[in-house]
Amino acid sequence: MAVLCEQVNLAGYTTLRLGGPARRFVEATTGDELIGTVRKADETGEDVLVLGGGSNLVVADEGFPGTVVHVATRGVTVTPGAHEGRVLVRAQAGEEWEPFVARCVDEGFAGVECLSGIPGRLGATPIQNVGAYGQDVSETIVEVRAYDRERGEVVTLDRDACRFNYRTSAFKGSSRHVVLEVAFALELADLSTPVRYAELARSLGVEPGARVPLKDAREAVLDLRRGKGMVLDAADPDTRSAGSFFTNPILAADQVAELEKRVADRLGPDAAFPRYPEAGGRVKTSAAWLIDKAGFAKGHTRGPVRISSKHTLALTNPGGARTADLLELAREVRDGVREAFGVTLVNEPVFVGVRL
Repeated sequence: MAVLCEQVNLAGYTTLRLGGPARRFVEATTGDELIGTVRKADETGEDVLVLGGGSNLVVADEGFPGTVVHVATRGVTVTPGAHEGRVLVRAQAGEEWEPFVARCVDEGFAGVECLSGIPGRLGATPIQNVGAYGQDVSETIVEVRAYDRERGEVVTLDRDACRFNYRTSAFKGSSRHVVLEVAFALELADLSTPVRYAELARSLGVEPGARVPLKDAREAVLDLRRGKGMVLDAADPDTRSAGSFFTNPILAADQVAELEKRVADRLGPDAAFPRYPEAGGRVKTSAAWLIDKAGFAKGHTRGPVRISSKHTLALTNPGGARTADLLELAREVRDGVREAFGVTLVNEPVFVGVRL
């Protein structure tokens, strides 16, 4: 039976180490406990926060006035050749993501190796459409089992129903579904999927599109992430963050033209900003580049919080900060980029009880 506690400090459950107390806190170790706790709260009109690894979460200093359900379900099943000749791997939402990726690489399952080193729990990956270094989970997720709070029953959503897009899905921004289990279709192979990300290809010494041994791809990603403070390390305060705080902007043609003008005015006529083609003639650019060129260098400090000394996309809590301090820094960066380049950055982490 799930154990109910009261006034549990949520800072201990987030990678930022920020956030106030939960009025009620339940750790659910089975799917039935998870569903039962959410259903009971819904029946009584209690607000619910479903919490995984807390790696993509910014919680108010005041905490959460309802029930926090900490997802601690475990279990992974592997069925070879079960999905169009691919290995079908089903995992419970409470599984830690990084050990899951390590296991897939060890067993020769290709498709998630470039997502190594990402903190958090597996149930969050479809919500955010977690991605890095040229891979994202929408490429391999084939099914998500979830508790539908509106219908009061367990449902299965296929890839199309998940409505995946860049760092978003049908689950993001909605509390309707509680993810219970995720099914991945992975390739049984000794080699990685084609390396798409230029920085990763350079570190591996190959051309984009090449395939490399799975373990080589994983280790290269881990090295790159460590260099940016993106692998959790208790001894490194730069890792006390929510990862990338802002998403890379995707711009329409008129926005691209405006950015070109602003970049030329600010940096000179020969200056160019990173651009990557997207569907519909849109262009993705780099939030990290915009932040840096707007005058916010690595290590930029505001009060007790700072931009990581290793990566301009991470806002960090070296210690002694409050969520309010972090938000002040985030607003400073967002407003500075908007003033310099006319682009409004959007937060990637989920906000609980706060907003920019």
